[in-house]
Amino acid sequence: MALAQAIAAPAAAVAPGIRARARRLEYLDALKVMLTVLVIAHHAGQPYGPTGGRWPIFDAQRAAILGPFFSVNAAFFMGLFFFISAYFLPSSFDRKGASTFLKDRFFRLGIPFVLVGITIGTLTHTTFDPAHTWFLSHLLVYAVLYSVWRILQLPGASLPTPANRAIFGYALVLAGTTAMVRLAGFQQDRWITLLGVIPVELAHLPQYASLFAIGLLAARGDWLTDLPARTGRLWLGIGLALGIARYVYTPNPVLWSIWETFICVGLCVGLPVVFRDYLNAPHRILRMLAPNAFGAYVVHVLPVVVGLQFALTDVILDPLAKFALVTLVGVPLSFGLAAALRRVPAVRAIL
Repeated sequence: MALAQAIAAPAAAVAPGIRARARRLEYLDALKVMLTVLVIAHHAGQPYGPTGGRWPIFDAQRAAILGPFFSVNAAFFMGLFFFISAYFLPSSFDRKGASTFLKDRFFRLGIPFVLVGITIGTLTHTTFDPAHTWFLSHLLVYAVLYSVWRILQLPGASLPTPANRAIFGYALVLAGTTAMVRLAGFQQDRWITLLGVIPVELAHLPQYASLFAIGLLAARGDWLTDLPARTGRLWLGIGLALGIARYVYTPNPVLWSIWETFICVGLCVGLPVVFRDYLNAPHRILRMLAPNAFGAYVVHVLPVVVGLQFALTDVILDPLAKFALVTLVGVPLSFGLAAALRRVPAVRAIL
């Protein structure tokens, strides 16, 4: 009986220490738009650069400069997505209670994951291929684990806003853990499948899982409000400097594990602070794009990006020109398609 009451109860009674967010944090909406655009650009470049992953089409010519572009993107953008997603989880749980919260998560994350997996699996003649929606399956797993934590009323940490020493310590621990995982043979772009359907890239799993957990801590402590601007600018400078340096030097895999981690931590600390300080009242275009960012993430690979790449197969262009063209056309098409689909009430409930 007690467990059933905890599942159905408003979560404010379950975890009173977390501040509710009555208003949207518009700078995080703007940051999600930027990250979604970067994901689209990342996939737009797959046929035209030295990617280590798989893709349905590859150009005969490759632009070497896209190698660092892929590396720097992969160093931080999905980790930052995990952090932002976790930051909103406690307030969502508080508003809805465990039962409604879980139904919503399975609906909004599970349906796109299954539909994309079946569609791409059919096209590639495999049983199930969720492609880029692996991210949604991870979010769903984390949401279930978080719900169990809250339902069981297990103790949660409430930590002060981290200073530079704590951030540096986290970066060192993450760098060491990442290096050990990769030395064990789980290099970047090596994927395994859990439970038969969930793709996992172990090389980045310590980053993703830890940033999701940190997002929950940040929500409880309201870190994004309290983090000093000078701290954000310092770490943004570190992340940008190391990211730019990757364009002129290619480190060995062990060094890259450390280097990549400091890019990640630098940008994941710095970007939210800079967006908070300068984009908390974003331009109307960003406000228009923000509601469609999730939908654009879901639909951008098929039909948009891959469709454009196939259309350019026999076109004689420099690979960088093709990359630029697919990106410049693919970004507005992805957001436009998401906006069009969201006009359908049943689809809007998902996207």
